[in-house]
Amino acid sequence: MTRLSIFLLLAVIASALVLVHSQYETRRLFMALESSRKEAKRLEVDQDRLQVERRAQATPLRVEQIARQQLQMRAASPAITQYVSVKDAAPAVKEARP
Repeated sequence: MTRLSIFLLLAVIASALVLVHSQYETRRLFMALESSRKEAKRLEVDQDRLQVERRAQATPLRVEQIARQQLQMRAASPAITQYVSVKDAAPAVKEARP
């Protein structure tokens, strides 16, 4: 009878330890899940912010302004436009080939 009692006592202690460990693991995994959800939400907000910034940077007015200021570009006008006819371009292509 004492062997059975000792065996049952060890079984109860083992099951209690397994229960404590599983609860600890569940809490740890839940905290990791919540942390991942917060990170995903933060990344989503960052992505939305970056998309808004990208749209603001790519407006035609801003592109034109950067082209004028940084690249020293200017709008094409008939006064500075040079036209090339097909007849003039054909010999240049033949000369370029060896």
